[in-house]
Amino acid sequence: MNDIRSGNVSGPWAGRISLKIQSDPPQSFFAGFELSGQAEGGELTLTNPLGGVVGLIRWTASSATLEAGQAPRQFASIDELLNNTTGASIPIAALFDWLAGKQTSLDGWTADLSEQMKGRILAIRLVPTPQAELRLILDQ
Repeated sequence: MNDIRSGNVSGPWAGRISLKIQSDPPQSFFAGFELSGQAEGGELTLTNPLGGVVGLIRWTASSATLEAGQAPRQFASIDELLNNTTGASIPIAALFDWLAGKQTSLDGWTADLSEQMKGRILAIRLVPTPQAELRLILDQ
């Protein structure tokens, strides 16, 4: 697995993820995750606290698929899939940059990478509404 402290920031990555959206009503999402690939194509597995898979997302530059208990759902892009399923547009390209320690602001998101070497990333989107907060804690 990835170890940021040793300078290995190429993935794959695993840890915990939380997303809080200040919608009406507010929404929260917490899961374990395993992420591999890059912004143009990859795979994200989401797990519950006991390690059971609750969702599998696969994407390429031209499509994205969500498998989450029912028949797979197809989307035109990873951005459309994430916005449709979470209610917030999460910038995948910026996420991979943040994991690599590169400060990138995209689509209203700004990341605090001050604890990135410790495996902790906080990203906040103030605009457009609703406001959102994304936290990653990587397994070390």
